[in-house]
Amino acid sequence: MNTASNTRFIKQAALALGFDYCGVAAAQFLEDDAHRLEKWLHQGMHGSMTYMENNFDLRVDPRRLVPGARSVITLLINYFPPEMQTDAAPKISKYAYGNDYHEVIRAKLKMLLVSIREQVGDVNGRGFIDSAPVLERAWAVKSGLGWLGKNGNLITRKLGSFFFIATLITDLELEYDDAFARDYCGTCRKCIDACPTEAIGDDKVINGSKCISHFTIELKDLTIPDTMKGQFGDWMFGCDVCQDVCPWNRFSTPTKEQGFAPLKEILNFSLSDWEALTEESFKEIFRRSPLKRSRFEGIKRNLKFIKP
Repeated sequence: MNTASNTRFIKQAALALGFDYCGVAAAQFLEDDAHRLEKWLHQGMHGSMTYMENNFDLRVDPRRLVPGARSVITLLINYFPPEMQTDAAPKISKYAYGNDYHEVIRAKLKMLLVSIREQVGDVNGRGFIDSAPVLERAWAVKSGLGWLGKNGNLITRKLGSFFFIATLITDLELEYDDAFARDYCGTCRKCIDACPTEAIGDDKVINGSKCISHFTIELKDLTIPDTMKGQFGDWMFGCDVCQDVCPWNRFSTPTKEQGFAPLKEILNFSLSDWEALTEESFKEIFRRSPLKRSRFEGIKRNLKFIKP
């Protein structure tokens, strides 16, 4: 087997499928990340995201997810929208403007694995997109794709941070990229200072239990603590403040993926439009949208906490 030619083929195939970046790292135990994750969990930074406590061993060692794994292929796909919401629209995180990214990217991962098998032969592999115990950002750094910013997001020098991260773990031996060794955030602290709820620490530790995205998406309780009143600003679903202020995102360009094209309702619905929305209409309009994760009841709950 020619590891060099197989690696080149995979990267070319990934780009042909619409991914913007592809990097490869050796499948191994993530010792440093394991220590950081353990400390983060012990400090209760995950809030109500109790699923983060599960499958710890799988999160830090891909060989437990895919027996015989040798390589972790990390793929990035840009989701920066070509159009932005109107000023009257309650704010929605840009990743949720279009169709559910899980569906869009999962299909691409399946096609990539099929292409690899057609090229190489019998290959065991599994694709993941943020719905399995995989430390995607750690693997992106190890694959040389970028660095972790102070806001916890992966940042690339050419296009900023508005990317989805997908992972393909395989038993195929490949050529491995050098890990990204530099941190280009420097002394900048725009994301730290701009965070409405002070969820970003000086040590690159994100307190998920304070993040607006946690309250508007992850929190399944239909009540939100009164202490959070007035802190959401205009954010109804998620929050992009820390990315919007990041200087590296001045290089962001509109996505070419049609599956991420913004829904007109997300761009144009005013607060009164959302308040008048029925559950039946919500399920029909947003049936393929990430917004369904919060469910109709969650969206209605969030509307009560954004400023009029």
